[in-house]
Amino acid sequence: MTDTRGTPVLAAGCVLWRRSPAGGVELALVFRPKWSDWSWPKGKLKKGEAARAAALREVLEETGHTCRLGPALPTLRYVDHTGREKQVVYWAAESTGGAFSPNDEVSELAWLSPDRARERLTYQRDRELIPPALAAIGPGRHRES
Repeated sequence: MTDTRGTPVLAAGCVLWRRSPAGGVELALVFRPKWSDWSWPKGKLKKGEAARAAALREVLEETGHTCRLGPALPTLRYVDHTGREKQVVYWAAESTGGAFSPNDEVSELAWLSPDRARERLTYQRDRELIPPALAAIGPGRHRES
C-alpha cells in the first residue's frame, strides 16, 4: 500500500559506527520493541525535510548520538509491517559523541563488531548494508570479528 499519490513512504537512516578500543569498528543497532526487531537507526521524513536532515535527526532521536554523514549507501526498498511500500536512504555515519537513553521507540542500543551485527540484525535487507558500509568506512579501520 502506498500513500494517496501512489508513492512509497520515504525514510532515512544510517549505519552508525565508531572506532572500537581494539582498533576495529563497532556498528550501532537499535532494538524496537513495537516490532521486536534489531535494525539500523532510521525513520520517516517529516513534511519538507531533506533525507540528510532526517537521517541525522533519527540517529540522534534513536541512539542519543550525533554523527558525521559519510558516503551514501544503497537505498533499501521493501514493504513494511503495515503493508506500505517504503524507501529508506542510508548513509555510513561516524558517531561524534553522545549517550543512549531508552525512549518510546527504542529500548536498547548495541555497539557490535560487523560479524556480531550481521548475526543480530533481524532483516536480511539490513545485513546487506554491512559490506558497502565497511567499504565506505575504509580499509584499515575495520576487522570482521
